[in-house]
Amino acid sequence: MIARAYYLLKPLIPRWAQIALRRGRARRLWQRNRHCWPILEEAGAPPAAWPGWPDGKRFALVLTHDVELGSGMSRCEQLADLEEERGFRSAFAFVPLRYRTPERLRRTLADRGFEVLVHDLYHDGKLYRDRQTFTQRRPAINEFLRSWQARGFASGSMHHNLPWIGELEIDYDISTFDVDPFEPQACGLSRIFPYWVQPPAGDGRGFVEMPYTLAQDFTLFILLGEQSNAIWRRKLDWIAEKGGMALIKTHPDYMAFHGDDKRMDRYPVGFYADFLDYVRARYGDEVWLAHPSEVARYWRGLAPAGTGGADAITWQNTFCATCRQAHRAGWLKHYPAPLTLAGTPPMSMERTLAGRQMDERR
Repeated sequence: MIARAYYLLKPLIPRWAQIALRRGRARRLWQRNRHCWPILEEAGAPPAAWPGWPDGKRFALVLTHDVELGSGMSRCEQLADLEEERGFRSAFAFVPLRYRTPERLRRTLADRGFEVLVHDLYHDGKLYRDRQTFTQRRPAINEFLRSWQARGFASGSMHHNLPWIGELEIDYDISTFDVDPFEPQACGLSRIFPYWVQPPAGDGRGFVEMPYTLAQDFTLFILLGEQSNAIWRRKLDWIAEKGGMALIKTHPDYMAFHGDDKRMDRYPVGFYADFLDYVRARYGDEVWLAHPSEVARYWRGLAPAGTGGADAITWQNTFCATCRQAHRAGWLKHYPAPLTLAGTPPMSMERTLAGRQMDERR
């Protein structure tokens, strides 16, 4: 109820007041959750019969950016330049009906080896408010997925209802997290690995859910006021030790690319650049630098023998109400079942070729 009231009143609250309110809340939550954030030890347990990452890589790293406003969109190519200079590629998530995303930008990013996905529809906090709202918006989301040739989705503000998301035409979704007490929908998945979501009867194509596992930049630098990326580096080292997936969500909207950009909702882009340099210097070829679509493709092909009844992901007391219901009903699995995989339409030849071309650019 509090979250719903906030989103109703948000357009009337000045930006400085929004941030001030959220800073106070975030700092109280941090004090109460220091024992489990940013690292929750039990989240490092690998899935049953875990075969490891491709080519024996120690862990996976996935870079994603949620572009919340047109001001963030104007920084996307600068951010892509910064990553490309360091040998990285990432995925950019755009909000279709909050601002206009030029086709030229999407095409340029794709041609340079970056990925594009759909980020909610309006980013207004209402997508999962009720069944009617989601049903009304679903066709438009699917149309943008098709027209943008995107196979991934990310909900606004990390709201989610995984069974409903299964009605979208996607290969993967990024709308959950391992542990993050600062998000409005409190729902820690307590895992640093992807997992499989599909109706228990095996209907529908199913999709790979990929929780983000590194704290969001807005939380770290704007709300908590951190003056370094030490929390990112500490969590990354722990994920590498556990052999998990380090998935980060950052926002070009909040990155200051110039020293004179002193807005209260901006942080120096150097924090992010330094993090990428740290990854390269410390881990080199040990890390699988992957697009979310590549991780989804790999996960979709996993069906390790011997999982049996252990294929269901572990119950967590931190599940939200919808995830508790989905888990009880059998929606949440470690991997696709072999029969499900056999009945799943393969990715198109064009998409497979695009993936190979992406790999070659790296």
